[in-house]
Formats: sequence, structure tokens, C-alpha cells
Amino acid sequence: MSPQQGTKRVCPQGHVYYKSSDCPTCPLCEQLRKPENGFLAFLSAPARRALEHAGINTPEKLATYTQKEILKLHGMGPASIPALKKALQEAGLDFKAAE
Repeated sequence: MSPQQGTKRVCPQGHVYYKSSDCPTCPLCEQLRKPENGFLAFLSAPARRALEHAGINTPEKLATYTQKEILKLHGMGPASIPALKKALQEAGLDFKAAE
């Protein structure tokens, strides 16, 4: 991103980057902390952070939520649902049934 497309920022790790939004997340740090395996590795950074913030880091924990509850998490979008369904299916699980 060029300076015209955002404000110049420096994260605590010293990475210089440009952002046009108020989001404080350093894209370089985010890329470095992306998991290499597990169901969180197949999600976008915002979706992964949404689940991590909610304490959902295993398929077993994910299965205790309905799809609707997951979609209400800030950063989670409908494009992530197929990857989450696949992760649950591979673990022999499914989303909690809607009430």
C-alpha cells in the first residue's frame, strides 16, 4: 500500500506498514503468527482473530456454537463457513443445532 492509500504506521515489532482503516493490526505480524496447520490455518486473518478472541481454537469448541452465533462474531463472514463445516466434518462433528 502506498502512502496515498493509508497512514504510515510502525508496530511494536518495528514493522512499517500503511493502513487506510482504524484497524491496529500489523499485517506483517499477522502473517508471521498464522498457524501452519489446524482448522484456523484455512481462515482469513479477520475470521481467525474472531474465533481466537472468542476462545474457539478447536473443532470441539466450535461445535458448541450455531452457525448464526459464529456469523455474529466481528470479523467472521459467510465465506468462512464452508471451511469451518469441513473442519467439523473431519472431526466427526457439526455446528450446534439452531434453537
